[in-house]
Amino acid sequence: MKQIIQDLKNGETILEEIPVPTPKTGSVLIKTKKSLVSLGTERMLVEFGKANFISKARQQPDKVKMVMDKVKTDGLKPTMDAVFNKLNQPLPLGYCNVGEVAAIGKGVTEFNVGDRVASNGNHAEYVNIPKNLVAKIPDNVTDEEAAFTVIGSIGLQGIRLLDPTFGETIVVVGLGLIGLVTAELLLANGCNVIGFDFDPEKVRIANEKGIVAINPGEGTNQVKFVESYTNGTGADGVIITASNKSNEIIAQSAQMCRKRGRVILVGVIGLNISRSDFYEKEISFQVSCSYGPGRYDEEYEQKGNDYPIGYVRWTEKRNFEAILNAISKGTLKVKPLITERISLRDFQKIYGDMGNSKSIASILEYDNTEEPVSTVGIINKSFEGKKGVIGIIGAGNFTSSTILPNLKKLNAEVKYIASSGGLSSTIMAKRHSIANSTSNYKEILDDGDVDLVFITTKHNMHAPMVLEALKANKGVFVEKPLALTEEELESIISEYNNQNVNVSVGFNRRFAPLAKRMKKALGSDDTPMNIVATMNAGFIPADVWVHDMEVGGGRIIGEACHYIDLCTYFTGSKVIAVCMNALGINPEENTDNTSILLRYENGSNAVINYFANGSKAYSKERVEIYSQERTLIMDNWRKMKSYGFKGEKNSSSKQDKGHFNQFQELIEQQQKGGHAIIPFDEIVNTTKASFAAIESLKLNKWIEVK
Repeated sequence: MKQIIQDLKNGETILEEIPVPTPKTGSVLIKTKKSLVSLGTERMLVEFGKANFISKARQQPDKVKMVMDKVKTDGLKPTMDAVFNKLNQPLPLGYCNVGEVAAIGKGVTEFNVGDRVASNGNHAEYVNIPKNLVAKIPDNVTDEEAAFTVIGSIGLQGIRLLDPTFGETIVVVGLGLIGLVTAELLLANGCNVIGFDFDPEKVRIANEKGIVAINPGEGTNQVKFVESYTNGTGADGVIITASNKSNEIIAQSAQMCRKRGRVILVGVIGLNISRSDFYEKEISFQVSCSYGPGRYDEEYEQKGNDYPIGYVRWTEKRNFEAILNAISKGTLKVKPLITERISLRDFQKIYGDMGNSKSIASILEYDNTEEPVSTVGIINKSFEGKKGVIGIIGAGNFTSSTILPNLKKLNAEVKYIASSGGLSSTIMAKRHSIANSTSNYKEILDDGDVDLVFITTKHNMHAPMVLEALKANKGVFVEKPLALTEEELESIISEYNNQNVNVSVGFNRRFAPLAKRMKKALGSDDTPMNIVATMNAGFIPADVWVHDMEVGGGRIIGEACHYIDLCTYFTGSKVIAVCMNALGINPEENTDNTSILLRYENGSNAVINYFANGSKAYSKERVEIYSQERTLIMDNWRKMKSYGFKGEKNSSSKQDKGHFNQFQELIEQQQKGGHAIIPFDEIVNTTKASFAAIESLKLNKWIEVK
């Protein structure tokens, strides 16, 4: 299928050929018929993509600070690699989609195949959308009209925040697509509506709809006009739908309001607010968030958990339905807003010169008659008879930034890369010369050429996919963690014992050059040691999926396991007991500020400090080892100092966390055979120790690891 994307690195807008998405649980797969180009929003993305690096940096000063902090801790090259990797990830364009339900994911009961629906899907021939972002289209509403659903909901949400009453005078600043729809909805609410825009055509359309529309470019003073129109009272409220960097808009909006008026920002403007403009009249100001309640809430959007209507009357989906109802009843007339109708294959007629476009609403038309496919060939390459042929499931940031660059250095044979949406896997396949991009990971498991599967999905998918790969008799590399529950782990152990393949987990730290050097210096005897390992992990907001115990498993199971494995590697022993204490008076099981105590079979002790409340300017990782009146200190995988070791010198190097070495050993083992690169019993022990840490916090005691 084809999809429009924006390349952030070179600024090109591209029609990309990608696999059809796989319907996810709680989602519907939609075959697109029409989509609406939101010129304001999409123009900003296109212009951002075309801007040079300096301009991009000026637009995102907060990101620049993060980059500088990373340079201080990780060095220039790793930081620049991360920045360019981010810019290499294109943006899908569009969010006003209309089509027909082609398939339904698990847990979806309110839609049927063949239903006509509107959604916030991208400009793509097929889109996979969570059910709470999809609404059925009334029979008397055309596809073209329904394409305005999401745009209309943005305006409607601004109105709901303003909460106008019948007879109030409301000003709409900016009569673009959202502004015109907002103004018409305000008329339907019984409001007197004044609109301002510098485009004569938009002013003409607004006047025809009964809006008092003015072009300030013709000499009208906006504030004075509103004062005159309201007999000196001022507007009851202002909704700003304009897109402009000037601070003048917010100042004028306050000045044209009556005492205790309201200002709602829907668009994007300069926000250097003068206190006096708002103070003297006690004017309230609020920013509207997209389509309504539920936006950016993973529980609502991705998991499909609706808000009770008695408590949240207008969610984003109910706003969609309200707009469709308004169009159906003729309250909202959107057809006059359509400027042009363009075939998808002619998309450059819209995107080629967006900066000078005078279009109000451009409709993309789809003629997707080709049979949908879940795998797209990128390059022709034979894998017959080769060993160590890889299929990668998951095309997220870690795959892009770490796995693929290292596999490319190793000239690894990669036949597939899979992502559920198909876009990210296709982009990565092209960039790294991977033979196939697929949205159906089962094709990897069914392919006899593939004998090694990399799994880099969200944590809750690790164990099920490991089991599937083992049953398909494939070797497995899975990014940590191996599993989130004891039950999952036991299932993997059982299946592993029935197969003759290896399982490896992404515990890369033990393969780092400094870790190997430290291990060699410590020697191979069984003398107990003390280890203090600190991970200055950094803050992650509570609503990010890694904190979700069912999806991410929390940061102890999901990330701190790295250092449990590293301590096991240094001690040459296994964990027999764990005790964990967390920051706070009543810490819960889901914590990321904690100290973990590990007791080993050979008498060694380790303390892992996993902290999320430290400065990002400080080193992210540090290890101290004390043994036989000797001390080793590793700082952020760049420096090592030794004390009391004969012949061992201090060293420093570029940051290397061991990924390259791990993948090199893994591929060689797959090709030539031999022992697993990490003993499976150690992987199991580390996983159980991470579970024990959480259990210790719950029960406030030491937990034995069996």
